Amino acid sequence: MNADYVIVGAGSAGCAMAYRLSDAGRSVIVIEHGGSDAGPFIQMPGALSYPMNMKRYDWGFQSEPEPYLNNRRLACPRGKVIGGSSSINGMIYVRGHAKDFDHWRDQGAAGWGYADVLPYFQRLENWHSGGHGGDPDWRGTDGPLHVTRGARDNPLTRAFVDAGAQAGYGVTGDYNGHRQEGVGPFDMTVWQGERWSAAKAYLRPALKRENCNLVRGLARRVVIEDGQAKGVEIEQGGQIKVIGANVEVILAASAINSPKLLMLSGIGPGQHLREHGIDVVADRPGVGQNLQDHLEVYVQAAASQPVSLFKYWNLLGKAYVGARWLLAKTGPGASNQFESAGFIRSRAGIDYPDLQIHFLPIAVRYDGQTAAEGHGFQAHVGPMRSPSRGEITLRSGDPKDDPRIFFNYMSHKEDWADFRQGIRLVRNIFEQDAFKPYYKHEIQPGDSAQSDESIDDFIRDHAESAYHPCGTCKMGSRDDPMAVVDPETRVIGVENLRVADSSIFPRITNGNLNAPSILVGEKASDHILEKTALPLDNREPWVHPNWAVQQR
Repeated sequence: MNADYVIVGAGSAGCAMAYRLSDAGRSVIVIEHGGSDAGPFIQMPGALSYPMNMKRYDWGFQSEPEPYLNNRRLACPRGKVIGGSSSINGMIYVRGHAKDFDHWRDQGAAGWGYADVLPYFQRLENWHSGGHGGDPDWRGTDGPLHVTRGARDNPLTRAFVDAGAQAGYGVTGDYNGHRQEGVGPFDMTVWQGERWSAAKAYLRPALKRENCNLVRGLARRVVIEDGQAKGVEIEQGGQIKVIGANVEVILAASAINSPKLLMLSGIGPGQHLREHGIDVVADRPGVGQNLQDHLEVYVQAAASQPVSLFKYWNLLGKAYVGARWLLAKTGPGASNQFESAGFIRSRAGIDYPDLQIHFLPIAVRYDGQTAAEGHGFQAHVGPMRSPSRGEITLRSGDPKDDPRIFFNYMSHKEDWADFRQGIRLVRNIFEQDAFKPYYKHEIQPGDSAQSDESIDDFIRDHAESAYHPCGTCKMGSRDDPMAVVDPETRVIGVENLRVADSSIFPRITNGNLNAPSILVGEKASDHILEKTALPLDNREPWVHPNWAVQQR
């Protein structure tokens, strides 16, 4: 079995490439280890805490004990399902800040500055403001990916934006448009009340073409002969097979599995590969290095009125939400409930936001456990550009073994200062008049946690991943010894092999990673097809005029 292009991973970037390459008349095979994305737990936005905690849909990765977080092992969910992590994520759509991409460009990823990528974001989007404002000139309206906004009916959702404005932050009508900085409504990949994953947007239409096929199996390694990728070895039903690539193999298997596959194929840090009995094809020390993520804590408050989503957190309430969603695709189940956002700067002298706030009108954890207090609300806050770096390494040479995932969270002094500041800035927003009718008291960190030391203790005990791993196959110039792929996503040192997913990010972007991951698939497709890049869009983003001397 063979095709022009063999893509490993039916996730955010892989689905986009399958769609674009097959649309150009090339034959494509997509290899995916996970199963179907059918079923209400995935399709119902309000049920988002379920699929990311289900073995059926999730690889179930865990970090190594993290030394700066009391040696806790943190969950690292990755989608093992059609659609990849776009089928189990929180459906939040954030492009990232313009300056993120300019940083990529300046670090050696030529052609990936904001002027280069903005047209690709517009190409992939089918944006609907739903009467909730926005910045239509900056958005795309006929792409495959539906992007919408929640109804924002809950008074707490509106109170957060009002309180942010009262605290002195600007209100942005569209953080994915001209101005990211400020508070305002969240975008989500939801359409007509259902999750709109990369599988729905890209893969399903592609699979309707005769030249695009999906193959289920576990990718074991890339088959490389004489320095050229020839195909992918998979295990399928206990049998080992090779899927041949006439033109190229493209890895889009996630920031965890793409570097693992490269190393199993002999591409990576030479000494590490030899320790696991793997012949070195290309000694690339950067493979698996540069691992980044967003870490966050939940600042939770008890509510003085029964206005939160907690009223649905019982058998009858869940039955009502589920029935309403099944029958009409409306109600609380039709939203991810992340309907208000904040992108703010932690201090003066930082030119663009380095803290993201996800507001949620209930006090609950990602695993679905609510606070003992009952009615409440919370803000997830964490630094966007942590200087800490971790690594993905092989546990063994067995493709069935999970790799060793070590984030090295909070290993930098700056992380602690940024986190403390983030918690204090959220507390300040919660103290504003807009929350007075609803605010009862702080649940966590709790009133006793005021000193730096007590806040640090809270962070060690309670910080959680926002599930945004990236950076492990860094894109850069060919003379950068730590770069894994060049700016056209070609693996340096091997022919006919590319990586195109969140692993190629030189540095993590501002916000959730689904949108820039799809962007990578879109832009890589044009490089693969040797198309002329879309025309540059040189519009400048909004930057606070007094950023050097003002925090807000």
